[in-house]
Amino acid sequence: MQQKPLAFRMRPRTIEEVVGQQHLVADGKIIARMVKAKQLTSMILYGPPGIGKTSIASAIAGNTKYAFRTLNAVTNNKKDMEIVVAEAKMSGKVILLLDEVHRLDKAKQDFLLPYLENGLITLIGATTSNPYHAINPAIRSRCQIFELKPPEPEEVKIALTSALEDAERGFGNVKVVLTDEALNHFAIGSNGDVRSSLNALELAVLSSDKDEDGVIHIDLATAEECLQKKSFAADKDGDGHYDVLSAFQKSIRGSDVDAALHYLGRLIEAGDLISISRRLLVIAYEDVSLASPQAGARTLAAIETAERIGFPEARIPLANAVIELCLSPKSNSAVLAIQSALEDIQKGNVGEVPDHLRDAHYKGAKELGRGIDYKYPHDFENGWVPQQYLPNRLKNKQYYVPKKTGKFEQALATVYAKLTGRKK
Repeated sequence: MQQKPLAFRMRPRTIEEVVGQQHLVADGKIIARMVKAKQLTSMILYGPPGIGKTSIASAIAGNTKYAFRTLNAVTNNKKDMEIVVAEAKMSGKVILLLDEVHRLDKAKQDFLLPYLENGLITLIGATTSNPYHAINPAIRSRCQIFELKPPEPEEVKIALTSALEDAERGFGNVKVVLTDEALNHFAIGSNGDVRSSLNALELAVLSSDKDEDGVIHIDLATAEECLQKKSFAADKDGDGHYDVLSAFQKSIRGSDVDAALHYLGRLIEAGDLISISRRLLVIAYEDVSLASPQAGARTLAAIETAERIGFPEARIPLANAVIELCLSPKSNSAVLAIQSALEDIQKGNVGEVPDHLRDAHYKGAKELGRGIDYKYPHDFENGWVPQQYLPNRLKNKQYYVPKKTGKFEQALATVYAKLTGRKK
């Protein structure tokens, strides 16, 4: 009998073995609390492929000891679901992982709904699509929705190391020497796709010959072949990946088009669309921001186009975005403004909301002095009237300091100065 793939064999048996997703499965977090209390609700897990949706479902079943079944909303029919329901009626409860849940048709949905309602089936829907856009409201309203994040490279390394050391499910009975460069490449080049990294590791082990001492050696060249992605100048500790991303953002911030395109090219060669997309959006709102606010929307459009068409064509909209962001005026006034406000809040410097701004839409509010002296700006010329909005202890505080590097923020600065002058 053919052995199942390594990624399948290394699926976590309990929540504690899940790689990444600590915002959901760490001790005290929502899924960990549900599992501990054995109070499961149906849920939808969404995020990129290979980052742990099936793993979490499998781990939940392992912790709770409930029967666990996997179906696909497209390839499995209603009869397959009837078999799962029949099993649930006999055992008392079944956890059903339904992959591609966003493609569940009405007939299958109508069949499942009553069993979700009575708790006989706990549905764990898995999807790469935003459930608020792609999933029928009838299913969505009966499920908790949890977004999964791509694991960090260090977390992927944990999964790879476990696979090498586990004698029962992994390669613990095989002598494998994996270089640091190869390990870093598996962890970084997979872009958070743990399944992909485990598949590549398995291919590397099974396709490599043993030396005279019975040892399998896996170096960077082998890792590149098995992951089908080239490594880009990563140093021994894997910092090269982050160095390139840092240089990429700093080149755009510094308006050096040629340097930015160089680093974009290195990221493209690594196939790292996720990191490119995240970094470009950060740059659009951190470094360009109010100096050219339309750049943010155009950057998002370029990223969505790149994701839809994939590489190699994705390089074209990405290059468009990089060139525009490089040559746009720069402003970090919004970042500095919100950071200044947060620093006050974190220090406890908040104060009471002024009485005239408090909610007055309840019985007894008037007696408490709530909202009495509030002036409705629309009742005044130009839609503005001087009144205090900040708490007393902060009433003279200025968080926003406009920059005048772009025409849009120049206009904002003019309005801001005018209004600030009127208040004084």
